[in-house]
Amino acid sequence: MTTQKFRTEHDSIGPVDIPADALWGAQTQRAIDNFPISGMPLPAKFIRALAQVKTACAQANMTLGVLPPALGEPIVQASREIAAGHYVDAFPIDVYQTGSGTSTNMNANEVIARLANDSLLNSDLRVHPNDHVNMSQSSNDVIPTAIRVSAVEAVEHELLPALDSLKQSIEDKAQALAGVTKTGRTHLMDAMPVRFDQTLMAYVDHLDGARLGIVQAVERMQALPQGGTAVGTGINAPEGFSAAFIAALNNETGGAYCSMLRPFAGLAAQDEPVAMSAALRSLAIVLTKISNDLRLMNSGPLAGFSEISLPDLQPGSSIMPGKVNPVVPEAVAMVAAQVQGLDMAVALAGQSGLFELNVMLPLIANNLLQSIQLLSNAMHLLADKAIAGFTVNHERIEAALGMNPILVTALNPVIGYELGAKIAKRAYAERRSVLSVALEMTELSEEELKRLLDPVLMTGI
Repeated sequence: MTTQKFRTEHDSIGPVDIPADALWGAQTQRAIDNFPISGMPLPAKFIRALAQVKTACAQANMTLGVLPPALGEPIVQASREIAAGHYVDAFPIDVYQTGSGTSTNMNANEVIARLANDSLLNSDLRVHPNDHVNMSQSSNDVIPTAIRVSAVEAVEHELLPALDSLKQSIEDKAQALAGVTKTGRTHLMDAMPVRFDQTLMAYVDHLDGARLGIVQAVERMQALPQGGTAVGTGINAPEGFSAAFIAALNNETGGAYCSMLRPFAGLAAQDEPVAMSAALRSLAIVLTKISNDLRLMNSGPLAGFSEISLPDLQPGSSIMPGKVNPVVPEAVAMVAAQVQGLDMAVALAGQSGLFELNVMLPLIANNLLQSIQLLSNAMHLLADKAIAGFTVNHERIEAALGMNPILVTALNPVIGYELGAKIAKRAYAERRSVLSVALEMTELSEEELKRLLDPVLMTGI
C-alpha cells in the first residue's frame, strides 16, 4: 500500500499540507479542503480563458515596465501552456466556492508561478503568485473578464458554427421537399394545408432570431472590466494598463475585445453574462419547438401522425420488439430543458451583485459554458441524425389531405361560412372527402371544386 507524500507550505493563515507532486500551493489546497461540494471543477474552457487573461496581464505589465521580462516571460510561457490544455488536473477546485472566484484565481496564480519557477531553476529569480502573476489584478476583475472571454470564444468557435450547420441542414431538407403539401395543424387539430418547405423554413427563421440575440449578447460581452482591480477604481494597476491588456489579449486570442467604459459595472453586476444566458435560453426554446414537431410528425407508425420517418438509430424498448423511438429529438428536448434551468440559476446569480461585487461568479461561468456546450452538441446531433435523414411518408400525407374537412374553408368566399360548416360536418361524419359532399350540396361543377379544393394552391406563397 502506497502512502501519499505531502509537503508543507504557508500562507497568511498558516501552514498547509499539500500533496508532494501537486502544482498548486497553500491557498488552492485550502479551497480544495473547504469546498467538497459537487466534485465538479470549473470547465476547461474557463481555465483556458483564465490563462489567456494571465498571459495578457503579464504582457501588459512588461509593456508598461512594471514587470521585468526575466519574470514576465516565464509567466507568459506557463500561462500559454495552460491555455493549450496542459495541466488540466492542476485546477480541481469545486464550482461552488467563494463567490468571487478568488480560489480559482489563486489556483491559477500558484500553478503559473510553480511552472514559471521550474523554468528558472538555474536562476536566483523567483516568481511570486501574488506579487508577479497577479500583478495589476484582482480576482474581482480577473474572474468576470475570464467569464466573458470564455463565453465569447465558445460561442464564436462552437455554438454559432453548430447553429449555422443546423440551419443549413434544414434549408437543404426544405429545398428537397419543396412543393410537398401536408395537413397543417392548429391546437393539434386539422387545419389548412401547408408545404413542408414552409414549415421547415419557419424553423430557419426561428433560429435566425435566436442567432441575432446571441450575436448581440456577444457584442456586449466583448467589453471587459479588466483593470478595475478590487472595486473598479484600478487600485495597484499602472496607468494605461487596461489598454495594454486589451491589445495583448486581442493579439493572443484574435478577438475584438475592448475595455469597459466603467469597470465598476462589470464587477458589481453581471448583466452581460445574464443577457447571454437569456439568449441561450431563447435558442433552447426554439430547439424544443423543432424537436417536438419532429416527434409528433414521426409519431406512429400506425396510430400517430406518421407524416415522416426519422432514422432508426437504436431499439426503442427492452420489452416491445421492433419499437423504435425518436431518440434524437428527445435528447435535444432534454438539453433544452437543462439549458432553461441553467439560465434560471444564472438569472438568480445575477441578482447577487452586492455593492461593488457580484458574489456568484463561478456559478455563472460554469452554467454559461455548460449551456453553450450542450446546445452546440445537440444542434450537431439534430442536424446530422434527425433533419438530414428523415423521409416523408407521401401516401399517409396525401390520404389525410384528401379527407381533411377543413379544406372546405377555401369555399367560404363562394358558398359562405354556414354552408361550408355543414359540408365539413357531413364529410367528417360520413368519412367522405369534402369534394364528394360539396358536389351534392352545392351547384359548383366538379372541375370548379377541384380547382378550389386543390391543397397545393391553398398554401399560397
